[in-house]
Amino acid sequence: MFIWTARLRKKKTFLAVVLIAALVILLVILGGFLHKSAENGVGRLDTEESRADYLKDLGWEISPDPVATLQLQLPDPLTADYVAYNKLQKGQGFDLEDLKGRQVTRYTYTVLNYPGHPDGVQVNLYLCEGIPAAGDIIVTGADGFQAGLTFPE
Repeated sequence: MFIWTARLRKKKTFLAVVLIAALVILLVILGGFLHKSAENGVGRLDTEESRADYLKDLGWEISPDPVATLQLQLPDPLTADYVAYNKLQKGQGFDLEDLKGRQVTRYTYTVLNYPGHPDGVQVNLYLCEGIPAAGDIIVTGADGFQAGLTFPE
């Protein structure tokens, strides 16, 4: 009877240790993802209003509705185009490497207040599960260019 009870305690102890270890690993992974979003100082942007407010906080005035919304899956590994685009994103505190293979949503809005460009300017905002993952400003035309989300001085 004593031997059977000791074996049962060992099994229970082992299972408890495994469950605790699994919980710790899960919390570390989840905490890392939450830390990333907290690092950017932004919560979830699930509504048009929250996305508009986010861009307004960066200095942008945008059209009320997106001109385009696109769902896409980031490649794993990132292709050359994404690697080049990610250089711009890393400068803004984003990193597409963390999102390889995941689905993102791109919202494209018309920008109404880009200095020196009254029209032909759009902002792309990429979200992964409602959290900002990337973004850029596109100025179209002969003198067009791509820039980060920081409002120009």
